[in-house]
Amino acid sequence: MDIRQAQLATRSLDDTARFWERLGCPVDRTDGVVEVVVGSTRLLFRELPEMTGALHLAITIPAGTFDVAAAWIAGIATVLVDADGRDEFDGPPNWNSRSVYFEGPDQQLLELIERRDLAAGAGAARASAGVSTGPLPLVSVSEVGIAVPDVLGAVETLRRAGLKPYANPPGEGFAAVGDVDGLVILVSPERRWFPTADRLPSTAPVVLDVGLDTPVELTPGVLLR
Repeated sequence: MDIRQAQLATRSLDDTARFWERLGCPVDRTDGVVEVVVGSTRLLFRELPEMTGALHLAITIPAGTFDVAAAWIAGIATVLVDADGRDEFDGPPNWNSRSVYFEGPDQQLLELIERRDLAAGAGAARASAGVSTGPLPLVSVSEVGIAVPDVLGAVETLRRAGLKPYANPPGEGFAAVGDVDGLVILVSPERRWFPTADRLPSTAPVVLDVGLDTPVELTPGVLLR
């Protein structure tokens, strides 16, 4: 499942544009929209000053680049740690991944993730296929966090659309649906984002283009197509 495009909200278009430019991503500002190209994914941000909570996005980096990526992001953003002071994390069981989390604009909780099941060459090729530039190749946005009132119900809705839970059985408060290329991270509205546990998920509108034959509305304002 490739996340081709994500339409998202932000409290500040200016802050959002400046941040992604600092990461070396192409940014375009037109007609009240900030468009950001992250590898093979396009992000479209619209301003919503009254939004609450925090967005969560994960960005895949090519396999074999984790140490370089962690050092790079520490030089341009605030790296986030858990209660024990750790700043690098292995993924959940069966994910075969490693992540570093960092502070994005507007309280976004962002993540660089090395997915070792993706071949290094394939990841670099996908990054090159996009128009993202910068010191580190970014493959794509491969996770978007979405708050839903009924996680297991949303899992079943996506299953009927052809998307399956990833790696581990879904739970009542958390589920990943999709595959190694792209995941929808479904969480209950009261579940705070890892690793800081200091912010709730946003309930602002989200529209994801993932190549479904028939659009699926998970909750008002949240659409996959």
